[in-house]
Amino acid sequence: MTAAVPAGVRDRIAGVDAARGIALLGMMATHVLPLHTATGETLTGAVAAGRASALFALLLGVGIALGTGGHLGLRPPDPPGPPLGRLHLAAAAGLVVRAVLVALLGLALVELRPPVAVILAYYGLLILLAIPLLRLRAGVLAAGAMVAGGVTPVLSVLLREGLPPGPGAQVGLSSLGEPGSALGTLLVTGYYPVLTWSTYLLAGLAVGRLDLRRARTAWWMLGGGAALAVAATVVSAVLLAAGGAETITAGSGADALRVQRYGTVPADTWWWLAAEVPHSGTPLDLAQTTGSALAVLGAALLVAERVPRLVVPLAAIGAVPLTLYALHVASLAILGNTGVVTLLWHVGWCLAIGLVARALRIGGPAEAVVSAASRTARRAVLRSTG
Repeated sequence: MTAAVPAGVRDRIAGVDAARGIALLGMMATHVLPLHTATGETLTGAVAAGRASALFALLLGVGIALGTGGHLGLRPPDPPGPPLGRLHLAAAAGLVVRAVLVALLGLALVELRPPVAVILAYYGLLILLAIPLLRLRAGVLAAGAMVAGGVTPVLSVLLREGLPPGPGAQVGLSSLGEPGSALGTLLVTGYYPVLTWSTYLLAGLAVGRLDLRRARTAWWMLGGGAALAVAATVVSAVLLAAGGAETITAGSGADALRVQRYGTVPADTWWWLAAEVPHSGTPLDLAQTTGSALAVLGAALLVAERVPRLVVPLAAIGAVPLTLYALHVASLAILGNTGVVTLLWHVGWCLAIGLVARALRIGGPAEAVVSAASRTARRAVLRSTG
């Protein structure tokens, strides 16, 4: 027995796929193009640094919510059907399998020693974190995102006090011999620490519990997200001008506020929490990047509804993100190279693979394996409890 899911939820939403395509291409750009020059921030750094990966993470939450009932929640639309507890257990089983496979892929990619930080192991933990949240409604999830955005950066500073600065080495398969250290890196001190990145997960789950096929929802995300991003930027600028910048640069150097912090900021002064440096994980960075992610998703949904052909290339890429991301990281690890030519090459084969998969109505190899295993786990739980 399988849970009935309405066609509107089961079918792919082009705007969501298009936004995921934007996130993937934005991450690729930050991996191969310079983010700063001697004179300041590049266009890539100004537009995509910190924002592309935040959009990718927010869309993880959106995808989990859509896969567990969307705006209708974790329940079948028409009785009779499996009770809510059984549906939750089945969904949990599928997500556990998905989390393990995604994390293992990420750990394996790290062993290739790529020149970029691999996000997938962190994704695996975020997927597990979503399991107890599946029954919550959009309003509760949104409130949780706001609380997480304000509280988790403070917890991060407290937990990292006295520890070496920076994210340290990446967690790969070879790190599993020291599970405590690996888990601590993934949760608190790594490049994409789950502690603070839970903000994006909660926000994405909240969005996925809305009716994303309504234009009004998309307009609210576009306007509200843009307003949140601008407000966070302005508040940060005011606080830094009021003394924060002087204190930070006095302790960490004149260029401290230009350096990406890769998940964590120094714990030497609380003024760091007033910054919105890309990947810093401060309250204002989380607010700014969450706002920009919401705005991009809202815009993608609106364009997909009004001019669907315009988003076909991006949606094709965004429909097979796991396969394309893994190929991108592996290619950089094996072939290396950076610059515009490398980016154009990666965009070209991403587009080709995405469009072929779309034409054949199939997923990528990675998506196929993860989906089949997850679906098998869900069905096994439903049969065993039926």
